[in-house]
Amino acid sequence: MKLNELKDNDGARKSRMRVGRGIGSGKGKTCGRGHKGQGSRTGVSNMGEGGQTPLYMRVPKRGFWSPTRKEVEVINLDKLEQLVESKKIDGSKPINREVLVAAGVVKSRTSTVKILGKAKGKLNIEADHASKSASESVEKAGGKITFIPKKAPLENQKKSKKAAA
Repeated sequence: MKLNELKDNDGARKSRMRVGRGIGSGKGKTCGRGHKGQGSRTGVSNMGEGGQTPLYMRVPKRGFWSPTRKEVEVINLDKLEQLVESKKIDGSKPINREVLVAAGVVKSRTSTVKILGKAKGKLNIEADHASKSASESVEKAGGKITFIPKKAPLENQKKSKKAAA
């Protein structure tokens, strides 16, 4: 294949209809705009409901979406044990966010991970949060849960550098 032989598939580019080129063209005279009225003119914008409150304003709004909400992904210890048994996760190494993302349990690397449930097997887990019962059951089974320290926001880091200088 050569660059000069490349071409689009048939029907990939449809040429636009040229209007106002006589009756025989199929879009002559009124050019598909009908007769008279606002819609036949250029620059028409007849969106909205003209004189009454628009539908999107009349419909009641429900709930509240916080703009600063934090995404928390909850993982059950039963699920982790199933993944270790099925060899999707290596149980001998610490189970952290990267391992969970690779296994498809956690969607993104930036979301917060919380561990819930009760463990039967020995697991070493690194997570942001865990319920009290989850951390107790992991320790009872011989494993441990390590909590990942939160990074300070950039504003605090800048202030601390100025204070140190």
